[in-house]
Amino acid sequence: MVSAVVLPFFNIPLIIRIIRRRSSQDISLVWVIGVWVCIIGMLPSGLSSADPIWVVYSMVNTVFFTATLAVVLYFHPLSTRARSQRLSRSISSKEA
Repeated sequence: MVSAVVLPFFNIPLIIRIIRRRSSQDISLVWVIGVWVCIIGMLPSGLSSADPIWVVYSMVNTVFFTATLAVVLYFHPLSTRARSQRLSRSISSKEA
């Protein structure tokens, strides 16, 4: 039971490391999106289960891995590049 509740909390150091470095370049987008899709796919089973440990694990894991996904996407070089391009277009259109 303890492992089921504690396991998702291991996402916190990953999130903190990404924020401190301001980069998630070393994390594969395919991996993080694939894991998140699998977690979302398992969520209905967890929420409808009679086993309280599976219910808690499903909810906590979904919340923490969704946060991990959001941070990875926000700090990934592809999304960072897109944001900077939008910003530069916005600035140049205001100057024109």
